[in-house]
Amino acid sequence: MNRVIECVPNFSEGRDPAKVDALVAVMSAVPGVYVLDREMDPDHNRSVITLAGEPEAVAEAALRGVGKALELIDLTTHTGAHPRMGATDVIPFVPVEGVTLEDCVALARQTGREIWQRYHIPVFFYEAAATRPDRTNLEAIRKGQFEGLREEIGKNPDRMPDFGESKVHPSAGAIAVGARKFLIAYNVNLNTSDISIANKIAKAIRFSSGGLRYVKAMGVDLKARHIAQVSINLTDFEQTPMHRVYEMVKREAERYGVQPMGSEIVGLVPKKALEMAADFFLQLENFSTQQVLENRLAVALSGTPPALAMTTGKLAALARPFLDAVSEPTPTPGGGSVSALAAALAASLGQMVAGISRKKKSQSAHAEELSTMVSEMHRAAQMFAEAVDLDAASYEEVLASLKLPGAKPEEQHRRQEAVQRATRGAAEVPMNVAEAAVNLFERLVQLQSIAAASIHSDLRVAQLMAEASARGALENVAINLESLADVEYVREMCERSSRLRSRLSRTAENMSGLGAALGGGL
Repeated sequence: MNRVIECVPNFSEGRDPAKVDALVAVMSAVPGVYVLDREMDPDHNRSVITLAGEPEAVAEAALRGVGKALELIDLTTHTGAHPRMGATDVIPFVPVEGVTLEDCVALARQTGREIWQRYHIPVFFYEAAATRPDRTNLEAIRKGQFEGLREEIGKNPDRMPDFGESKVHPSAGAIAVGARKFLIAYNVNLNTSDISIANKIAKAIRFSSGGLRYVKAMGVDLKARHIAQVSINLTDFEQTPMHRVYEMVKREAERYGVQPMGSEIVGLVPKKALEMAADFFLQLENFSTQQVLENRLAVALSGTPPALAMTTGKLAALARPFLDAVSEPTPTPGGGSVSALAAALAASLGQMVAGISRKKKSQSAHAEELSTMVSEMHRAAQMFAEAVDLDAASYEEVLASLKLPGAKPEEQHRRQEAVQRATRGAAEVPMNVAEAAVNLFERLVQLQSIAAASIHSDLRVAQLMAEASARGALENVAINLESLADVEYVREMCERSSRLRSRLSRTAENMSGLGAALGGGL
């Protein structure tokens, strides 16, 4: 199976197992679809079913689930702690393998259109599939729930659906269909029944109220258990991991004299998320995911060299494809891509240094700042890795523009405009890399004062790589500016380059001074 997506339809039924069984049965009957998980919650009165398989098959399974929910669920008599606006409340599509987020957006739009045509249930698109910025967040679409939407949908233009008439289905309401990255539904239960405390904690941790990035949260009253819950959605667990969220909930709860009595994951969770939590709570030193038996076994069975394997030659095998591509007698990938890769390596080394340092008792006073550094460096490494391709693509556009026909005067004019436009893009990509690399260089120098002394040599390498990346990227900016006719634009870019070179020089001086102050080890 080369193309795999996940789909996690949420249905407004969590108390009747027979109905949930019927939903699972109709969806699993589609060839090529696998039901990986099912969760029922009577307090929320909601079920979450996880499907996986080929995109078209999974979409058909979700459509059949909508039809069955239309038969079985009546929102006019539905009650539960979780917000809802539809019998089938949400249908998100998630790329897994061989599929991009953009592919899932197209699938979401197609599925939404089909829902209206088959069942006459109005559809709203959210997250990456949203057609309007104010509908990116599901909360905005679901505001007022079924009852509120029923009152407003025909009166307020902002509540007009993306597909369908401006009225809810009498019993099935409306559906939100979207595309997104992997989401973790993570709840923390409190040893109190005071819902106001859960609401205050949720407000403190969610991003929309100034809390943690990639966190959505609300307080939920679990009446059957006589406790309050902080119900959380993590939209990017690598940037904001579960353990960080749990620690913040715990700290906020202490302000009100309560504490977590447990937490739960609804649906499936990536193994990496649990590995990150284990690494954090166990304070493992020099932990590698290749220490996990199942990970190492999977590598052995696939024949792929592990990313962190220490066996001679295997790391070289990982680097060889890029080295071979650079060595080819072709213009791309060239110096710009190499500069971006140098910065990606610098950021990854910085992440390693900060990650190891925060586990050292000697650096415990800086643990929070080091954790911030880990996240920053991770994001930077991802950005620079993407820039490797962006730089090559930008110069490919220059080459393509040079091949445009130019025999006639009008063709010459169009060709010249295309060349100038493409060359401008080829200058802006390395300029963005240079600016980000200078920022990275400065942060790596700041890291020097709080990093563990035993890994200062790794940090020094990261600093040198970041500096080299910035200077290399600026060389690529300069060579492209030579071909541009826009004098004002060239002047502005030269001034930006000059400012960056000055910052590089100042930071390099600070690095040398700090190294001497720390004992000359750098």
